[in-house]
Amino acid sequence: MADAMVSEIQNQGVSGPAFFFHLGDVIYNFGEAQYYYDQFYEPFRAYDRPIFAIPGNHDGMVFGQGSSAPQVPTLDAFLTNFCAAEPGPSPDAGGLVRSVMTQPGVYFTLDAPFVSIIGLYSNVLDGPGIISSQGGHFPIVDDQLDFLKSELARLKPDRVAQKRAIIVAVHHPPLSADAKHGGSTGIMKDLDACCKAAGLWPDVLLSGHAHLYQRFTRTLPNGQQTPYIVAGSGGFAATTPKNLPPAPITVGDHTLEINPIVDFGYITVETDARTITLTFKTADGGPVTVRDSVSVNLKTGRIGSIAEPVPAMGARAKKPAKKKK
Repeated sequence: MADAMVSEIQNQGVSGPAFFFHLGDVIYNFGEAQYYYDQFYEPFRAYDRPIFAIPGNHDGMVFGQGSSAPQVPTLDAFLTNFCAAEPGPSPDAGGLVRSVMTQPGVYFTLDAPFVSIIGLYSNVLDGPGIISSQGGHFPIVDDQLDFLKSELARLKPDRVAQKRAIIVAVHHPPLSADAKHGGSTGIMKDLDACCKAAGLWPDVLLSGHAHLYQRFTRTLPNGQQTPYIVAGSGGFAATTPKNLPPAPITVGDHTLEINPIVDFGYITVETDARTITLTFKTADGGPVTVRDSVSVNLKTGRIGSIAEPVPAMGARAKKPAKKKK
């Protein structure tokens, strides 16, 4: 996948993606420093754009005799490589030329031209993911609900003025039809409560965790249609979906729009603050191929989609604003 992303940059040059936003599980299975060279720095050796990330559950998992006695603190290596105090070489890069990233924390907002990405950390459980203690049920260090509400409130004037799109990124998906990793309903309830308090829902919700591609449309009571996309098929073993009838499948306020795609791939995102388009591309040993695409009209909050394979590499393309996995 990294090589395919590099080839896309080489074809598009300065008009290509501005950066890569990783949806978590940078390292698999245990997120310790010794694995960063083989699983992060070497694969992205030729990717010459900034790389941001939210941690997945495996990035927080560390080896030890028991969960209360790990050999190193959870997220220690992730903090070293993505939340450094200042840019510079990584102790884990083995001499490869990539600076550490200087994110303010494991959850943060990335403000870029035309779009803001609110990245949340859904902790170390394999499932469900959590962004709060959910009323004291989970003994976690830090609830992220006040942060999320404050960021939505901060971004609301620009979104209302149609100056930027809003994306929420969280590793564990609120919605999933994967046979192994189902949706995290607690995250969905927390997100809804924060959005309701701020009076603003995101235009897109992106997740990883489940090792395949899924696209849902969630329709809110006000008529807003929001793509909930699971893109966890970036390189580790793909997993199959549940035994489902052919899509579209509607349950409550959400619809699984296409049959899940069990191939390795990544997403490119393009926006000008009037529309936002997300395109899923696969490159499992062959040419990069567009497998699914969805666009949101940011004025109306309504979506349309294209879901047929077409060649991507070498094709004439608009300038993507963002690139995500």
